[in-house]
Amino acid sequence: MRTTGTIKGARYKRIARRRGKKRALVASGNSVLTIVYHLLSDPDTDYQDLGADHYDSRINKQRRARTLMRQIEQLTGHKVILEPLDSTAA
Repeated sequence: MRTTGTIKGARYKRIARRRGKKRALVASGNSVLTIVYHLLSDPDTDYQDLGADHYDSRINKQRRARTLMRQIEQLTGHKVILEPLDSTAA
């Protein structure tokens, strides 16, 4: 489950970063059991995986940038200013 390109693999990686590998494995197993329960309880239900990039596509990039800027400012005590990358340098 850790290396699969599915939403379950992405969930495992997200939880493992914060909580550890063992807890992530139990949480991912719980998600699988929930999916199986719903599939078995309703025979007309079809499972459709949302993909490994599901969580990344839901992140508001501007909000995340503001949060990271505030964290850097609090850690360093310096003002952070963002400038767009020069398109010719990249």
